[in-house]
Amino acid sequence: MTKILHSKIVGDKTKHLLIFHGLFGQSDNFATLAKQFAELYTVHAIDLRNHGRSFHSDDMGFDAMSDDILNYLNHHQIDSCYLLGHSLGGRSVIEFAYKHPEKIEKLIIADMAPKAYPPHHQGIIKALNSIDFEKVEKRSDVEDVLKQYIPDMGTRQFLLKNVYAKESGKYAFRFNLKTLTDSYDGMVGGNLTDGIFEKPTLFLRGEKSDYILDADFELIRQHFPNAEIKTIPNSGHWVHAENPKSFLKEVTAFLG
Repeated sequence: MTKILHSKIVGDKTKHLLIFHGLFGQSDNFATLAKQFAELYTVHAIDLRNHGRSFHSDDMGFDAMSDDILNYLNHHQIDSCYLLGHSLGGRSVIEFAYKHPEKIEKLIIADMAPKAYPPHHQGIIKALNSIDFEKVEKRSDVEDVLKQYIPDMGTRQFLLKNVYAKESGKYAFRFNLKTLTDSYDGMVGGNLTDGIFEKPTLFLRGEKSDYILDADFELIRQHFPNAEIKTIPNSGHWVHAENPKSFLKEVTAFLG
């Protein structure tokens, strides 16, 4: 039986907008924006595999994640859509766009270039794996451990959104930490398929982020000849959270 990604669907418009979050995120990261987008589109805020409430798997390859998107569209009987992906979600929708361009009307990539990145989440992964949930009695116990490794409160709060209480009363992460740890180098450092997507594409980069550099523009346009590249002011990598007003404005202007 084909497993379908979990989603929160908002709105009832003709056009469908599918949104995919980044590493260690979940669909809730886009909850406020989804409600705003829903005035114009039917919005699907989706949990990637091994994240949120979606199914767990040992496979975090981009082939598998591309298939997840296709299976989702088929399950919901969506012939074509607008597709938006941030960070790891951006890598996933890039792969899908190369393989299934007929399913996409317009594509939006938030702060991710079509290239391999050096591993840079080792501190976060070490922090997450250091938590012994057998010893955790309350959510603040998790933060106390994270504080030892992660000085930035915003990053800690982002990660803590994934902590939940199981029926047994024990706490746990919603994401599949083992698979994400084991697959990490391939997710960030692996090369994507060498494809081309010729339909309208918008790359949004954070002004304070180094994920999309000026030096990446030529590479982007090699793979996405019909691409626009815009900078979201006063934002880092989490462009949609740090400047949601500008993010909303750029996306809606592009989608029309």
